[in-house]
Amino acid sequence: MWIGFAEFDYRLGDVHSLKQKRSIVRPIVAELRRRFSVSAAEVGHLDMHRRAVIGTSVVAADRTHVVDVLDAVERSAANHPEVELLSVRRRILNSEDL
Repeated sequence: MWIGFAEFDYRLGDVHSLKQKRSIVRPIVAELRRRFSVSAAEVGHLDMHRRAVIGTSVVAADRTHVVDVLDAVERSAANHPEVELLSVRRRILNSEDL
């Protein structure tokens, strides 16, 4: 079993409240879940209104599939003009590594 995860660190544009932040972050998380069948959630900078970290994970039988899914998720995560993608952290593990 292969496990892959990625964290996307974003800077949000003209956002002045956590409510505005949620209105931007929730659709991104929902799109990642729907399009790629991954687990996704806001996982960092929860109390900051101009920053967000979205985490995603995928489990598959082979490493190639995990890499392909994470590549597609990363392309999609970077393709949102309302946010600036600052960094991506990615890791892929085999269940034997745990």
